[in-house]
Amino acid sequence: MKKTLVIFIAGIICAGVSQAQNLTISKDVEKVAITMAIIENSYVDSVDTKKLSEDVIKAALEKLDPHSSYISTDELQRMNEPLDGNFEGIGISFNIMRDTLFVIETISGGPSERVGLQPGDRIIAVNDSIIAGRNKPTTEIMSLLRGKKGTEVRIKVLRRNNPNLIDFKIIRDKIPIYSLEAAYMVNDSIGYIQLSRFGATTFKEFKDACKKLQDKGMKRLILDLESNGGGYMESAIYIVNEFLKQRQLIVYTEGKHQPRLTADAFGKGTLNDTKLVIMINERSASASEIVAGAIQDWDRGVIVGRRSFAKGLVQQQRELPDGSAIRLTVARYYTPSGRSIQKPYKYGDSEAYQLDILDRYNKGEMMSADSIHLSDSLKYKTLVNKRTVYGGGGIMPDQFVPMDTTYHSNYMSKLVYAGIVNQTVLNEVDIHRKQYVEKYPDAASFIKDFTISDEILDKVKQAADKEKIEFDEDQYNKSLPLLKLQMKALMGRDLFNNETLLRIMNSENETYQKAVEIIQDTQLYNSLLTAPQEDK
Repeated sequence: MKKTLVIFIAGIICAGVSQAQNLTISKDVEKVAITMAIIENSYVDSVDTKKLSEDVIKAALEKLDPHSSYISTDELQRMNEPLDGNFEGIGISFNIMRDTLFVIETISGGPSERVGLQPGDRIIAVNDSIIAGRNKPTTEIMSLLRGKKGTEVRIKVLRRNNPNLIDFKIIRDKIPIYSLEAAYMVNDSIGYIQLSRFGATTFKEFKDACKKLQDKGMKRLILDLESNGGGYMESAIYIVNEFLKQRQLIVYTEGKHQPRLTADAFGKGTLNDTKLVIMINERSASASEIVAGAIQDWDRGVIVGRRSFAKGLVQQQRELPDGSAIRLTVARYYTPSGRSIQKPYKYGDSEAYQLDILDRYNKGEMMSADSIHLSDSLKYKTLVNKRTVYGGGGIMPDQFVPMDTTYHSNYMSKLVYAGIVNQTVLNEVDIHRKQYVEKYPDAASFIKDFTISDEILDKVKQAADKEKIEFDEDQYNKSLPLLKLQMKALMGRDLFNNETLLRIMNSENETYQKAVEIIQDTQLYNSLLTAPQEDK
């Protein structure tokens, strides 16, 4: 497997290098370069050629597919960080409320934790720059806190019940960014793993989590890829390899200027015999669809949820001389049965493409599988059980789960959009953190015993009133179960970690509940992987 994958990945890289070294320029492209040179040398006024060239590049890429894009020098590092798996900074997660930066969490073992920064601290100044009350954009604050490993940053912090500012000197370090948001045992034999992206460290995180869960008795796995927007293709390939047999195809790519490249399973994965259910939704894209598509095509597991985003285009990042880059679509990827799951798009019409999910909602697709209409010309058969699957529009789940709108209301939406739910939680945890930690010493006790009190809910209403959001009793009562669930989950995250949030939200997540039901019921699981009689 490793040799196969190295060849596959190296093939993509070499194709890019080869093309970069042997670029041919047509007369049409040459015309653009000559026009730019004429402008630079002959225009009546001075010209910002840097901005003009960027505008030309952006305009050209916008006329292609929706995923080809230009990335400025400033944006490039920031965009790569979540996939590369680390950045250099002080190691905190934060939230800005009422124009003040609140520390939500210090990264375990990171530089801020080492000097004694605590959740709930307010950062007032960074070096000689006051950031509180100055309405600074988040990007500017992040640039002040981040910096090269080994460099020093000085901050002034206001801590509750301390009238004086506290000075901290922090030496920046490498800070890990994790892809794995949660890994826990649902019961004695079912494990659950949630991945938020596919980055450089994703496969190692996944392997380590599986080993820990297997040590606890895991025989069956729920892999949650809901709202996972993708990332590095090779990370997805390595994860699929853990489930497939030797020489089973995982994915292949092909484009006009890129020959077909394939990735096959090595057959020595640690999860070959593990029953599998994968959760997806309309925001599961790209690498997530590679995983779900390969598992579905080989009838290796059950896909649960709603139709995925439908991104089946492969981008290569090409750096330009000034340190900026373009991400250019160079190929399509195909699932083992030959499906391209890329949804249709019109060249140059990225707005309609991005509104596709809203269009699905308006057509009723989120509520009923019967509202989904895919062309019969895009029918394919799975490779073992010969079930019907479709290309050209994402991965259709084997078990559809409608979006739950039972508790949604306009009033609830206004509370969320105004930041009132999050602000109330931040205040509550900030003021009473010590009491909560004493009463609930671990996440398990908090999940089991804590409930949102009427006193906390009254604070939500008071905050809404200050924001001039008119109280609607009927809508409030309709959304009350969801409001209490979200607030408890957010408090669990702020007191413990993101896994606590997911455990709480999963208790009411219908896709998760259906996944648990299917993976526990062998007859139901097998029936979903069996072709209907009329398809045979």
